[in-house]
Amino acid sequence: MSLIAKGILQGMAVTAKNFIQSYYKKERLPTVEYPEEKSTVNQFTRNIPFLVYDGEDEIEGMRCTACKLCEKACPPQCIYIIKDTDENDKPIKRPKVFDIDSSVCMSCQLCVEVCPFESIRMDSEFELSNENRFEGLLINRDELLKSNEYYHEIHPIEAQETDDRIAAKIAEAETKKKAREEKARLAAEAKQAAAAMKAAEEAAAETETSATEQAQQSEAKAEAPEDNPETKNT
Repeated sequence: MSLIAKGILQGMAVTAKNFIQSYYKKERLPTVEYPEEKSTVNQFTRNIPFLVYDGEDEIEGMRCTACKLCEKACPPQCIYIIKDTDENDKPIKRPKVFDIDSSVCMSCQLCVEVCPFESIRMDSEFELSNENRFEGLLINRDELLKSNEYYHEIHPIEAQETDDRIAAKIAEAETKKKAREEKARLAAEAKQAAAAMKAAEEAAAETETSATEQAQQSEAKAEAPEDNPETKNT
């Protein structure tokens, strides 16, 4: 049997095996009875992005700082961000408005790749149909905010890697902070030591000057002629 014929037979055997298994193996079933039975979503599935927050408070725990890098990197320009402000109209490092037009988003994940704060990630949610094809498909900040626990549920490996990177960055920042504080402490101690040494030198110089002046005064008194009583009586 030639190699070509052998290859054809092997290929047909694999095809026949998969065809037969598609009738009784669930993982090979070609269709799913949706919506009663939903398609399995694995941890590598990605759809519309969402914003990650830490802790219990969604607003205070937001990782997003409204740097707008994702807005600039988005190819279809479906992200719209406005930075938040306080009561004195000073900018706060968080978004007041963060909208994503899901009808335009192509799930390219470029917003995730450019984010320096690990704040935006791809969701696995695929049921985004809406009766209103305009405002209904515009997802706002409050709808995009989801907890880090949710992130661990849908993408456990990726979420753990992200947490490890954040922990490493925090540890590095703490190390640098301690190094700066230690450097500042050593500089302050050196400055105090130099000031103390200067003060001691000045005190020693004053003492030496005073001793010299006293010695000169003593020599002057010793060299001066003493008063003769007989001369005075004459």
